[in-house]
Amino acid sequence: MQYWIPKALAVSVLVSLSGCSVFTNSAHSERNYRTHEPVKAPASLSQPAQDPVYKMEVGQYDNSPDATNYRPPAQVLTVAKGSWVEETDKIARVYFDKSDGIVDLDAFIWDTIKSVLANNEATTTKEDKLLGVIETDWYAIIKTEESWLWGSDKNADLEKFRFTIEEKSHQRTASLRVELIDFKGDNALTDLLKQQLEVRALNQVVSEFDYRYRQLEVEMRKRQGVISLEMGFDNKGNAALVTEQSYDAVFDRFSGFLERLSFTIVEINQETGLITADYSAPETSVWDSIWGDEVAQLPIDEGQYQILVSKTKEGGTSLTWMDDKGETLEPGTMNGLQQALEAALIKRGIKI
Repeated sequence: MQYWIPKALAVSVLVSLSGCSVFTNSAHSERNYRTHEPVKAPASLSQPAQDPVYKMEVGQYDNSPDATNYRPPAQVLTVAKGSWVEETDKIARVYFDKSDGIVDLDAFIWDTIKSVLANNEATTTKEDKLLGVIETDWYAIIKTEESWLWGSDKNADLEKFRFTIEEKSHQRTASLRVELIDFKGDNALTDLLKQQLEVRALNQVVSEFDYRYRQLEVEMRKRQGVISLEMGFDNKGNAALVTEQSYDAVFDRFSGFLERLSFTIVEINQETGLITADYSAPETSVWDSIWGDEVAQLPIDEGQYQILVSKTKEGGTSLTWMDDKGETLEPGTMNGLQQALEAALIKRGIKI
């Protein structure tokens, strides 16, 4: 007669494990919502004083049992090196700073957009490289998932986008904006959906930019080394810093090296090889020395400088330093500058 005991124990365990399905929870039922009214004093007493500054309206709650899908605005993912956004931006836009190895920033962004569209099997209706504008034909940026056994009966929404590249005059920073210019599909196009679609299209480009730049870094590591700067002369006989590295290898990366030494790039002229930059002496503290974040102190005054990058007759590259008036720095100053720059290269293992 004890055969029922194991069965009873098994049933009790199942009931305890499935308590939520056996015993219903009506805590969120409509009838359980109550609105709290203000305090009402008895007729024989005066109403408590209430400061109008802190007066709050009586809350009203919608007890609709239908579930509502609330989603926050999409966020631009700055996963690529040198990418950033303006905190106050209300549009789908990202900024890219020119990183080491990128020769032409807007061309790099342009090729990245084309690669993303190819991955989406999207065609273009307008390509204006001078204005930095690409407009797409219809394509689905959100694919409808299909089962291997039967297809989905829901059609994917289709979109048209406009990609706009704007490069700053110093060619060290460029922005990329994405706009939804047309939409068709079963879903209603709300402001939130429009924002999510634009940011999704933008994030695809940012991710592709990151992937392509990582590939570029691998290639750079294969062919570049730490440049050794020595005192010498340019082709005009001016005192200059000279390296055996090729002109293209130095010019492409030297501006990025300057930015790590408290220079702010003002202008880069690729035709003449002239780099204009402002120098501000770095602020140092005891914590910088502890954490190893000390920036090299250069033996030059604060102000604007011009660095002329030129090919030497021997096949190397010369760096001629000039002040804001275009006058070449004295050999003594150049010698001290050479030692400071060489020390910075060696200390941090910076590759330019």
